[in-house]
Amino acid sequence: MKYTDLFLDFDDTLYDTHGNAEIALRELFEVMHLGRYFKQPEVFYDEYWKANIDLWTRYSQGEITRDYLIVERFRRPLSFGEGLEPDEAYCLEASDCFLDFCSSKPGLVEGARELMDYLKARGYRMHMCSNGFHEVQYKKLHACGLEDFFQTIILSEDAGFNKPAPEFFDYAFRLSGARRETTLMIGDNFQTDIMGAKNVGLDTAWFNRFPDYPAPESVSYEVTSLHELMDVL
Repeated sequence: MKYTDLFLDFDDTLYDTHGNAEIALRELFEVMHLGRYFKQPEVFYDEYWKANIDLWTRYSQGEITRDYLIVERFRRPLSFGEGLEPDEAYCLEASDCFLDFCSSKPGLVEGARELMDYLKARGYRMHMCSNGFHEVQYKKLHACGLEDFFQTIILSEDAGFNKPAPEFFDYAFRLSGARRETTLMIGDNFQTDIMGAKNVGLDTAWFNRFPDYPAPESVSYEVTSLHELMDVL
């Protein structure tokens, strides 16, 4: 085999973070009685996703802190509620509730379990590489039942750097014992997963989950489903 070790992104590569979060947002809307402030729930949901995408991009680039992200991603959508002026405490309450709902969801991306069973049977050493929050990621792993597939859990909060920073990958190599020339990075986010790994000399497999456009730069492999990775590996 060309590769012995696989660095695998978790959120929206294996774990259906977006799908699980959509369910959790609706649960949050009900539990916090946000219908008092939003005549159309879709306003809250749409503004949440806009804020979330922007803030996670900035967080990955080291522009904002975790604490800022946690508060701001709810302050922005909640600010659209009529008569609602969300202070930090209210945003943190929403965040805690949302993360509890999210991290208990077992939903996986289609083909994820089959892929992991296949890779394990083939003898690959698998290492989870994620920018997700420490306590949340372990809960998600337990909820979806993938925790026993990974030899190493590599999180940005432990590394002290987020993907795509080279220091994240340096930490990943130290912790996992993987070698650059026999490791493949697999992920759905082109900037954090693929460009980050490519910039430190890793081969890359881009999971183009919503293939609206081709890879903007060359990658080792591009797949549009997890099942296709079985042909690669």
